[in-house]
Formats: sequence, structure tokens, C-alpha cells
Amino acid sequence: MLNRITLPVTPFDQNCSLLWCSETNKAALIDPGGETERLLAAIAERGLTLESILLTHGHLDHVGATGELIARTGVPVTGPGSDDAFWIEGLPQQVQMFGFDPVSGFTPDRWLNQGDTVTVGNEQLDVHHCPGHTPGHVVFVHEAQRLAFVGDVLFNGGVGRSDFPRGDHATLINAITHTLLPLGDDITFVPGHGPESTFGHERLHNPYLR
Repeated sequence: MLNRITLPVTPFDQNCSLLWCSETNKAALIDPGGETERLLAAIAERGLTLESILLTHGHLDHVGATGELIARTGVPVTGPGSDDAFWIEGLPQQVQMFGFDPVSGFTPDRWLNQGDTVTVGNEQLDVHHCPGHTPGHVVFVHEAQRLAFVGDVLFNGGVGRSDFPRGDHATLINAITHTLLPLGDDITFVPGHGPESTFGHERLHNPYLR
């Protein structure tokens, strides 16, 4: 079974997800945007072994603690798609843009594409490419538990911004309506910010999807 908790981090209250396999106690962090000590403490207090960092996209509030976590734990970084390399390479500029403290740079060990899979212990997550907010944005879906981690693609009542470099609103809406929503109304999703929802609720009530 896949267990999870949400740990909001950074001044942007970015939803970092700690996932772990109940059979192996192996864990992954999705989008560790900051507050390294708090994230490591959450792992330690549950007796877990961090085995990977998974990234949905390259924005600072989603990746800011990654370099420090690599230095502290040595775990590999998986994701996002390679089209987000320019965001990760530009972390120093992002720090200045958003007024964050300096962060350590890094290069992902594996870039992701549509149809890839990643594992957390014995649990598998499917990878879906969902560009529009950023060009290399990916979403992680745990099919067995009908659970998705969607980064900044879709929110409860909203969708991601598309006014950043290489963002595109039409591409974003297309990714939501043709990649995510067909996965099923019953899927609960953890967005990059704010409360959880389901694909079905957003399909019916999200004003950006009408």
C-alpha cells in the first residue's frame, strides 16, 4: 500500500508530498520546494528510508530543497521532462525573481516522458506529460489507489498559470481535458498548492474547464 502525507513548504505553501510503501518503508518526496530539515524530520520520525526525489516541474517553489537533499542523502532525482531543463539551470535567476534564499543547483538523474513509470518501494506510479504551465511538466498517478500528484497543472477550482516562459494556456487546457480527466472522475488529486479535489469535481465545477 502507498501511504502519503502532505507537507506545505515555502512562503508559497507548496504541497510537498511524502510517499512511502508500507511493505518496505521506502519513501519518496514529490516536489521538495524547501524546508529541508522539516522534510528530513518527517521521514525520520516515521522510520522511513528516502530512496528518491520526484519532480513534477522545474519551478523554484517545487524544487528548491532538492540540491540540499541530494547533498544530505545522496538519493537520485527523477523528473521532470527534459523540456524543463532551462528552469532548473536557471535556479539562480529564479531565486532573484521570487526573493528566495540561494539554493543548491542540481541535474536530474532521469528525465521523464509520457508512458514512463517510477517506483516507491513496491508501488508503481504512472507518468503523464502535461505541458502548458511549463513545457516539461509531468503528473504522477497511482492507479491502484486512484490518486494523482498533479503539480501546478490543475487546482481545486483553478488551473496553472501559463504566463511564464514557454507556458501556453491552450496547451494546458488540452493536457487537462485529454490526458488527466479521461483517467477517471474518481481520481483524487494533490495539487501543487491548496486543497485536494477529484477529477470529477473539477470536470463539473472548474470554471476554466467549461
